[in-house]
Order: sequence, then structure tokens, then C-alpha cells
Amino acid sequence: MARFIALAFIAGFLAVICFHQAAAGLLHAFGVIPSAPYNASPTPPFGVPAWFSASFWGGLWGVLMLWLFNHFNVVEGQWWKALLFGGIALTLVAMIIVFPLKGRGFSLAVFPIGFIVNAAWGVGT
Repeated sequence: MARFIALAFIAGFLAVICFHQAAAGLLHAFGVIPSAPYNASPTPPFGVPAWFSASFWGGLWGVLMLWLFNHFNVVEGQWWKALLFGGIALTLVAMIIVFPLKGRGFSLAVFPIGFIVNAAWGVGT
């Protein structure tokens, strides 16, 4: 079980770096979002770079997603189910919980962008 957790964390962590941030980079390159990927600004409370913080949370989400897939015996359609899990679950949690904690308002206009970058994470994981 420890190996499963470690591999799931690593998969989610690396998916942020390789897929989530790449999708954000494409959206930034086409002028859809103003922020560039791989943000190195320190994030509270520990002052780690924003990309590292996102990767850490991606690792935790990876453990949850892969545990759910294992628990519900998902053996077929893993790619599109991971895409939907990342796109919907992570985006809704960001919009409903994370944004208000950071002082950002709730806006449905953010959902499509969040869906794209988080779905990319899901597929990458």
C-alpha cells in the first residue's frame, strides 16, 4: 500500500509539471490567461514556489484519484474518467473552496479554463 501511495503521489506531482503547467502555458501563449506557467513566486505559509505548491497538491489529488479508481475498480475508460475527474472535481474545489479562502470571488467564467488545465493534469496522472 505504501508503494501505491508513493507512486500515486509522484504521478500527480509530475502531472502538474508536465501536463497542467503545459496546458496553462498554451493558454497563456494564446492570450487566454494572463499568468505564465511555472510561477516561482513564494506562496504562504512556507514560501515555496507556486509551481511546487501546485505540484504538492497535485500529488495529494493523485493519491485520492488513484485510490478512488482502485476502490471502484475502474479498469476501462481510465483516460476519460481521469480527464473528467481532474476537470470537474479539481476545478469545483478550486472555485468553491480555494478561491474564497484566497479572497477571490466565485465566477463561472473561470470554469472552462480550470477544466482545461485540470483535465490535462488528470490525463497526465
